[in-house]
Amino acid sequence: MLMLSLVRALHKLAIWALARFLNMPEPLVHDTGVFVVAQVQTIENRVGTALCPMRLMRQFRSWFR
Repeated sequence: MLMLSLVRALHKLAIWALARFLNMPEPLVHDTGVFVVAQVQTIENRVGTALCPMRLMRQFRSWFR
């Protein structure tokens, strides 16, 4: 429980510091971060499915049929 509250406090501090550094409102910094995380997750999922070992093995076998 203590660790969770510590993480939340550090998260809030990091957003506050970044917002001050960029001279932007805190909610905008937070929402932008959420958007970036969602985009990165989408890219990772696409790359993960493209590089799936079973998929690559089937593709490799189909080349030599």
